[in-house]
Amino acid sequence: MANQSHSLESARIELANRLFFKLYQCANLLHKTGTKAVESEGLTTQQWAILGALSRPEASAGMNMGDLARYLMVSRQNLSGVLGRMERDGRIAVVQDQRDRRSRLIRITEEGWVVWRDQAKPKINAYYEAALEGFSFSDLTHTSHYLLKLLDNMERLDRGSEAVDQEGEADRETDPA
Repeated sequence: MANQSHSLESARIELANRLFFKLYQCANLLHKTGTKAVESEGLTTQQWAILGALSRPEASAGMNMGDLARYLMVSRQNLSGVLGRMERDGRIAVVQDQRDRRSRLIRITEEGWVVWRDQAKPKINAYYEAALEGFSFSDLTHTSHYLLKLLDNMERLDRGSEAVDQEGEADRETDPA
């Protein structure tokens, strides 16, 4: 019985390795092929994700940098450079928050809306259709369910590592050495 349990555990680890490697490959190809799909609009997949996040109805007033970084699950540092290029290109604007004048909000500009709605979205939709060829509605539903489940677990791991990182920083701050 113990040998069967070990064998199942080994198979599970091997399957997990394959799954995470396939996710890695998918992420790399999403970046490569997704950027090709929207490069004629001067966009990258990162900019596509930012415009997508800012185009949601709940972001109509804009989003602050921290909320946008959390939504996209990227660091503020990684987001900062991309936002700077998008602002320079006239796709987004950083404006003062009317509710809290100390805070800044990131919004899509009129030019950004034209790029997003009229130029990029039709190409993104065509990209989705091509990338999801052969997927039934049920396949999409199940894939989404499992990816959300995996994402929840990974977010929990991330929160746990942040707590460990913060504890380590507190220890270093109190350590006189």
